[in-house]
Amino acid sequence: MKLQTSLKEFFKVGERGSSLATEALSGVTTFMAMSYIIFVQPAILHDAGAPKGGVFFATCVASAIACLLTGLLANLPIAQAPAMGHNAFFAYTVCIGMGFTWQQGLAAVCVGGLVFMVLSFVGVREAIMTVIPDNLKRAIAGGIGLLITLIGLEYAGLVVDSETTLVQFGDLTSKYTLLAAGGLAVTLLLLALEIKGAILFGILATAVMGYLLTAAGIPLLEVPEAPSLDPGNTILALDFRGLFSRSGALGVIVTFLFLDVFDTVGTLVGVGQRSGLMDAQGNLPGARWALFSDATGTAVGGLLGTSTITSYVESAAGIQAGGRTGLSNIVTAALFLLALMLYPLLALVSSPVGPLELYPVIAPALIVVGAMMLQGLARLEWQDPTELFPAFLTIVIIPLAVSITDGIAVGCITYSFLKLCTGRWRDVHWAFHCISGALLLRYIFLT
Repeated sequence: MKLQTSLKEFFKVGERGSSLATEALSGVTTFMAMSYIIFVQPAILHDAGAPKGGVFFATCVASAIACLLTGLLANLPIAQAPAMGHNAFFAYTVCIGMGFTWQQGLAAVCVGGLVFMVLSFVGVREAIMTVIPDNLKRAIAGGIGLLITLIGLEYAGLVVDSETTLVQFGDLTSKYTLLAAGGLAVTLLLLALEIKGAILFGILATAVMGYLLTAAGIPLLEVPEAPSLDPGNTILALDFRGLFSRSGALGVIVTFLFLDVFDTVGTLVGVGQRSGLMDAQGNLPGARWALFSDATGTAVGGLLGTSTITSYVESAAGIQAGGRTGLSNIVTAALFLLALMLYPLLALVSSPVGPLELYPVIAPALIVVGAMMLQGLARLEWQDPTELFPAFLTIVIIPLAVSITDGIAVGCITYSFLKLCTGRWRDVHWAFHCISGALLLRYIFLT
């Protein structure tokens, strides 16, 4: 009883309109929605030569540390793990494309993480969040919502590749897609009935359906072979000397920094909007410590053997389940550590299946959570072109380019361009125009 009271007081559970049970449910929901990363991450970094077992261990432990820090220091229900997209950049661009070894790549990640920590500590990244206009914050949340939905549709096999139109509707004769569609129907019904924990129950219901059908002779869920846990292969395997002896090392570090800054800021803004934790000025309390925790996770991840850690948009699933405090993140952190021992059970839920490597169990949750993140778009200033079009470009580019960073960049550049050309540059803080200029210079440099 005393422990429960202490937890409620420390995490301000009552003040934020939550409960211990709700926070626990939220933490489990968030973990279930993002747990696919512990299977995907070792596979991607293994393509660069890193041992799967070490990457698996590093992913679980570094994610747990980042989540724990965010929960304790920032008191926010926004979880962290290795970033999708960043891991592909690490493996296929830095290591395979540019010829860096995976040990040198880890060194670049670690250096970038240390820089992130300094920037977070002095409030640079928090300042970026503060000066972003409210309409762009709403657009970022909406764009991330559409991105989550797109990912969910792809994981379900409802949207697939097309050589002529890039994407097209999926194959409804696929047993994996039908499982995801059935799970989506159950999840939507639970939400319509206002069942508390509907998203988590939807995930569990889909898993049970898949397991029962598999047991009945219709193979749907597979348990992959667990990599042997040998963290010694990746812990402190960084090659700083080799990294700085290579031309292009600074560019790699800066790119890791840039991607992490804007992915993290975008996620905190978008998910923060959805959580209702933003204050009257549009700022997220605890953002500085959330950014610091994210940066620390990146540095620790590099030391342990995994790529950039960042805030996860899938945290919106836990927030939708009612999570409002850092206690939710403590639960998520504990589950990342438990994953080291419960690999086979967890694999039934979040490992890829079928020739298209789908995730039918967690796909329904992502689809509905993405839809729920669009609610803030109702408050966009639709009648003002200087506000509407930057927001619109942000909303569409994030999902279509599958890049939070590029969506934010194009939105910021367009916003400053229209405000400056119409003589309304004072509508936003001067520092925002500096950020837009830096983003524009990045594209010029890349070109």
